[in-house]
Amino acid sequence: MASFKTPALKTPSLSFSSNSRLPSAFSVTFPDNLRFSRSSSRPQRRFLIVTASSASIPGKPTVLVAEKLGEAGLTLLKQFANVDCSYNLSPEELCTKISLCDALIVRSGTKVSREVFESSAGRLKVVGRAGVGIDNVDLAAATEHGCLVVNAPTANTVAAAEHGIALLAAMARNVAQADASIKAGKWQRNKYVGVSLVGKTIAVLGFGKVGSEVARRAKGLGMHVIAHDPYASADRARAIGVELVSFEEAIATADFISLHMPLTPATNKILNDETFAKMKKGVRIVNVARGGVIDEEALVRALDAGIVAQAALDVFTEEPPKQDSKLVQHERVTVTPHLGASTMEAQEGVAIEIAEAVVGALKGELAATAVNAPMVPAEVLTELKPYVELAEKLGRLAVQLVAGVGGVKNVKVSYASSRAPDDLDTRLLRAMITKGLIEPISNVYVNLVNADYTAKQRGLRITEERNIVDGSSESALESIKVQIANVESRFASAISESGEIKVEGRVKDGIPHLTKVGSFEVDVSLEGSIILCRQVDQPGMIGKVGSILGEENVNVSFMSVGRIAPRKQAVMAIGVDDQPSKQSLQRIAQIPAIEDIVFLKL
Repeated sequence: MASFKTPALKTPSLSFSSNSRLPSAFSVTFPDNLRFSRSSSRPQRRFLIVTASSASIPGKPTVLVAEKLGEAGLTLLKQFANVDCSYNLSPEELCTKISLCDALIVRSGTKVSREVFESSAGRLKVVGRAGVGIDNVDLAAATEHGCLVVNAPTANTVAAAEHGIALLAAMARNVAQADASIKAGKWQRNKYVGVSLVGKTIAVLGFGKVGSEVARRAKGLGMHVIAHDPYASADRARAIGVELVSFEEAIATADFISLHMPLTPATNKILNDETFAKMKKGVRIVNVARGGVIDEEALVRALDAGIVAQAALDVFTEEPPKQDSKLVQHERVTVTPHLGASTMEAQEGVAIEIAEAVVGALKGELAATAVNAPMVPAEVLTELKPYVELAEKLGRLAVQLVAGVGGVKNVKVSYASSRAPDDLDTRLLRAMITKGLIEPISNVYVNLVNADYTAKQRGLRITEERNIVDGSSESALESIKVQIANVESRFASAISESGEIKVEGRVKDGIPHLTKVGSFEVDVSLEGSIILCRQVDQPGMIGKVGSILGEENVNVSFMSVGRIAPRKQAVMAIGVDDQPSKQSLQRIAQIPAIEDIVFLKL
């Protein structure tokens, strides 16, 4: 076994596939340190790196600012570019203007669609989102058209936290309702008796930048603060007097719940009928994160049933919400029109942050806030594509197996290959493993250029080792193994003999396969999603599980059983094309020989 370190990567600002048409404002370089050759006798394969160069653009570049931006940001932009401030453009007007622009800056109200990128005819080099979320930007289209997308994720942290606390206090003391009442000529002191914050438990769901700032301020109000976040640092939480707990414990014990999680497939409608039913009766909820994390119809039902006493919302699934929205009109709901970042100081900070990122990108520099993936030449992807897919999916599987409250901090990646250490650069594979580990539970978009930075920011330490094995050098890798140390697992059999969560895979006939879970050998294609069952090995198990899935019209693509010995403990890995219902998974779990079950979404 040989350990190795990969060299530091000088990342590009933009990159294209080898057959892309290059705008005249781009230069092409071929760094020698990015090699993917198998031997010195063959031509070396390199990334095609394309960087924006303002020097070859006649005059200054043009930046279209499509939504209001702070004066400090505009001043910074004007020092480098021609700035066109055109607000409230229709989609058609935006598509007409964009062909004359090198950069576009938007907030959340402008949709940057595929049509926008197509209309730019290759001139648009960077889109800057003045804020955090990039739901309104078509990232796939941006990447296809060689356009970098950057955001401004840090400048509005304090403003969002302060607004969360403002809503918390206003809700607890019925400020909005009492204000409306007195302006209507009423004097109802007895009706608007509130509740105290001191001594109450607040659960902060999402302990990132905003969540941790809310926690600090809640502590100052005399509240007991608990938090849940899969990546939160226990040391950082302890330093500000916060206890990290599981999601189930957080929602079951909290008097107040403050949401600060991103909107991802894993968090979409995470507060729903089922989770509301597990909450303490009379809980109060604050949301300054993303509207989609709450099932709004379920929240109305919980309010009407008295499970939720009050809610204070700054964000909604649809913005603006409909005027006749039952949730908005509910007498025990306080609402604001997405004001989390709306302070003078935050607006100026966001303006400066996004202006610096856009100017840097136009100069050919790469912002750490780049959110879309660069493209690599077709010849490199041809060889690495199956391993890239394998790496990301192993990361996704591994992180979904994690349970508990400690967070993922130490990950070890082992590559088994017959090639010499310098014949295969693994940085792209490491980036994809990082992507798989982080994206399912965050709103960060991980790619080759920001993977190491993102991992470092989250306290995630990834080490790599290479195992030299016998085999053909025609195959880039024999296998990839991902191990997560010092965590609990949702599926006990995923824990290896050495105590880490372990998943291993390889590429067969161009398709990524899962070949090992913990100590159990399996063989299942990593397509669709996977159900893992720990069972007592006995006849008829495959048929029983298959029948339950078949009744729900869930197609099984692969099924594999790894066992210690006949009639002993075994692990069944089932590849499915569709997501089974909770009821079906519960029925499988109730089969007497099934000891544990987990569904993993790829």
